[in-house]
Amino acid sequence: MERYSFALDCNGGDYAPLEIVRGGILAASELGYKIFLVGDGEKIEPILEKAGQLGNPLLEIVHAPDNVDFHEPPSSVLKKKNSSLHVGAKLVREGRAEGLISAGNTGAVLAVGKFIVGVEEEIERPAIGVALPNPKGRTILIDVGANVDSKPRHLVQFAVIGHTYAQEILGLENPRVGLLSIGEEEGKGNELVKETYPLLKQTRLNFLGNAEGRDIYAGTFDVIVCDGFVGNVILKTSESLGFAIVQMIKEEIKKSLLAKMGAFLLLPALNRFRKKADFTEYGGIPLLGARKPVIITHGKANAKAIKNAVRVAGEFLSHNFNSKLVDNMRELIPEEARV
Repeated sequence: MERYSFALDCNGGDYAPLEIVRGGILAASELGYKIFLVGDGEKIEPILEKAGQLGNPLLEIVHAPDNVDFHEPPSSVLKKKNSSLHVGAKLVREGRAEGLISAGNTGAVLAVGKFIVGVEEEIERPAIGVALPNPKGRTILIDVGANVDSKPRHLVQFAVIGHTYAQEILGLENPRVGLLSIGEEEGKGNELVKETYPLLKQTRLNFLGNAEGRDIYAGTFDVIVCDGFVGNVILKTSESLGFAIVQMIKEEIKKSLLAKMGAFLLLPALNRFRKKADFTEYGGIPLLGARKPVIITHGKANAKAIKNAVRVAGEFLSHNFNSKLVDNMRELIPEEARV
């Protein structure tokens, strides 16, 4: 196993710094990675001491007392040079760390990813891709919030980014790519979709045409491309729907003894489903196209989620994701589609 090093934002997230530091401890002990614990050293040190981890060479405190709160504009992180996000991103840019993980202000993470960590030269705009569960595996939805206003050429790049994610991280040989629209026929959709469709047809991707909302969780496509505004709405709606379904099932189970008995018999299957849908198992979602892994994890991330977010960052490095992404950008998009 490669000995990677990662900067962990210990000030961001609902359960910072305790769960973030604990996650860093897990990542160091279970994955063998060097973890820079970037945050308020006066708060981090007692957590390490209580866990018997003070002096662990794989855990290094980097003092950064400031934080970018969720209500602050994302651009403020570029001015708050003592914030954990700014300091962590600089560790990556300077080569001391090989990736950044944060459960903090998503917009601020995007800002440091784009402007401090930096973006690969072949990528005009980085994108956020999320691998959503379906009955056959996973469907990558991209972009889900990094860009709320996109042009057709950006969606073409997102398609290649998603293709590379599916191929290199999910292990799919020839990912099926679709363009999210309101109908499967060519010519359906808004102006952005209509202008993007012919460009995607010109690429060397396995482009199957328009995908509809029902396809996202059906497994009929491996990659579904959309602009970040639509993708973020889908992601937040899916998260809310999943929570509501679980709550409604729990309420129904409480109503009768028979339902409780049935739930007991179904418990193994329910636990497998919960694990498949549990964000803590997957850790975080990557900012694809950044020069080094930038992993955005849930604001309510616990130690397990943080450890898995670090694992995701390690996977991107071990798969040489960025070099393959750059190659794909050059090989899969012909000049006539670069408008």
